[in-house]
Amino acid sequence: MELGITIHLTDRSMDVRDLALAAEERGFSSLWVPEHTHIPTNRITSAPDGESELADEYARSPDPWISLAAAAAVTGRIRLGSGVSLAAQHHPINLAKAVASVDCLSAGRTVCGVGFGWNREEMADHGVDFATRRARVREHVAAMRSLWADEEAEFHGEFVDFDPCWSWPVPVQRPGPSVLIGGGGGPRLLAEVAAWADGWLPIGGSGLQAGMEALRMICDEVGRDVADLAVIPIGTIPESGKLEHYASLGITETVLRVPSAGRDEVLPVLDAYMRFLKV
Repeated sequence: MELGITIHLTDRSMDVRDLALAAEERGFSSLWVPEHTHIPTNRITSAPDGESELADEYARSPDPWISLAAAAAVTGRIRLGSGVSLAAQHHPINLAKAVASVDCLSAGRTVCGVGFGWNREEMADHGVDFATRRARVREHVAAMRSLWADEEAEFHGEFVDFDPCWSWPVPVQRPGPSVLIGGGGGPRLLAEVAAWADGWLPIGGSGLQAGMEALRMICDEVGRDVADLAVIPIGTIPESGKLEHYASLGITETVLRVPSAGRDEVLPVLDAYMRFLKV
């Protein structure tokens, strides 16, 4: 099994360039970073972990694609993924350009993880109605794929509308980078994965076996081969037997979480994880 690394980057954490190089030198397969554009100070949305207050790193998150471009400049092998990009909060022309640019800079090493999002106030500042977030992500990804693949791209939808246009550079990966949906294994999310995504990023890996069985059933219903979908647990803390269990389910890559901290705290964790690389 391949093992990647994810970190909640901040302006106070280990420099992404140093982490990317350290991860590549140690044999890890990928580096993933999350996104929050900002965090409104007046918030009624519950934190994703159920706590009353958000961890400090949420408000200190750098742009994922700029961070991954920096990581691309100092590495030559590891894949570079957004884990996850909040696609509803970006115009697809701009986001498609950013992803394509990083794919070119990295010689085709990007993976585009997207999420529907949970923070109502953050979305509202972008003019996004929380109730439409899934439909917006679905449509934004479809528009981005057109921009990546078509010589003259155009798109006409409910939330996105543009006439034929040129947009270079196009990604090295053709027709474009893989797009995976991050989130828990609920029926609505898995239906989206089966309908249009290239795979699923189960956050943390909890309930993975049940989620994979549910995804297989949904794929059968819509006539899609589940084997064509990548399933990559992300944000996992490795424990004895956990990775072996994942491997028994057919998982070929898992992304391990390192702390949002400086290099003196991150590097020892990275070194400790090396013992799992032969699982």
